[in-house]
Amino acid sequence: MSLKRMNLKRLYQALLATAVISASGAATAQSSDNAICYNCPPEWADWGTQLRLIEQETGIHVPQDNKNSGQSLAQLVAEAASPVADVVYYGVTFGIQAMEEDVVTPYQPEHWDEIPEGLKDPEGNWFAIHSGTLGFMVNVDALDGAPVPTSWEDLLKPEYRGMVGYLDPASAFVGYVGAVAVNLAMGGDLNDFTPAIDYFNQLAENDPIVPKQTSYARVLSGEIPILLDYDFNAYRARHSDGANVEFVIPEEGSVVVPYVMSLVKDGPNPENGQQVLDFVLSDQGQAVWADAYLRPVRASAISPEAREVFLPDSEYARAEALDYPAMAAAQRSFSERYLSEVR
Repeated sequence: MSLKRMNLKRLYQALLATAVISASGAATAQSSDNAICYNCPPEWADWGTQLRLIEQETGIHVPQDNKNSGQSLAQLVAEAASPVADVVYYGVTFGIQAMEEDVVTPYQPEHWDEIPEGLKDPEGNWFAIHSGTLGFMVNVDALDGAPVPTSWEDLLKPEYRGMVGYLDPASAFVGYVGAVAVNLAMGGDLNDFTPAIDYFNQLAENDPIVPKQTSYARVLSGEIPILLDYDFNAYRARHSDGANVEFVIPEEGSVVVPYVMSLVKDGPNPENGQQVLDFVLSDQGQAVWADAYLRPVRASAISPEAREVFLPDSEYARAEALDYPAMAAAQRSFSERYLSEVR
C-alpha cells in the first residue's frame, strides 16, 4: 500500500470515528417511503424547512442528519460494499473526492442545463445546489464591549481571546474553506498552506473554540461570539431569528464556494434519491435556499426581498471564486499538515 493511500486511510478512519449512525437509521433506509441523506442538518442552510417540504410535496421522508462533509465521505467509503445513504450533501471538494473514491454515481437532475459549467461534474457525479461566501458571523451582544472585528489580523488580538470559533478544517468543509480563505489572505496559495498553518498556530494562543459540527445555535446563544461561517447563516440569524448578528467579509479578502449533492452509488432507494435531487433544484426547492439567504445555483430563484439583505457588492468584491478541483486536490495534504502541525 502506498504512503499516500495509507495516509488517506488513516484520515478517513479519524473522520469516521466522529461520525455516528444509529442502527435504526440503517433500518429506516430500507423503507420505500424514505431516502437517507448524509449531512442534512436542520440548523444548517435551513435544511429543516427543505426536508419538511420534500416530504410534503413528494411523500418521501428524509431524516435529519448532523454529520459534516468529511464525516459523510468517510461513512460512504466505509459502507461502499453495502451503502446506507441514497444522497449526500457536502462541500464541492468532498464531492470531487467522492467521485474519485467511486462512492457516487452519475445523475443529471431536472434543470440540469441551468447549472453553470464549472459548478457540476459533466457526467453528473456532483452538482452545485447553492453557494456561500465565507466571513465572520458575529454576535455583537456577546463581544463584551469589544468592537466588531473587520480583519483576519483582528482575530489574533487579546480582546477576542476565547471568542473565536471555527469548525475543524481537517473534517468540516466550512473549516477547510476558512483555511483556504485565510491562507490566500496571508499570501499563500493552493500549493502552499504554510501561511494558514502559521495563522492557526497564532490563533491557538488566543484560545479558539474548534467544534466539528455546525455551530449556528452556539453563536446565537453567545457561547461562540465570532464564528468563521457563511453569509447565509449570519443573514438568517439577523433577519429570521432576530439576533444582533453581523456578517463581516474580512478586509484582507475571502472566498466563495458551492455546496453540492450526489446520488450515492448502489444506494438502497435510488428512485427516491433521484426525486430528492430533482426537488432541491426545482423552483420550490431553490426558493428555500434563496429565502434562507443562500445564493441558489439557479439565479432566477433569488427574490428581491432576499437580495436586499446582502452586503453591498463592493463588500463582496473582496471574495473570490476558486479553482475547485485544485482546491480538492490540496485538501488531503492540508488536513494532514493541520493535524500534525497545529497545536
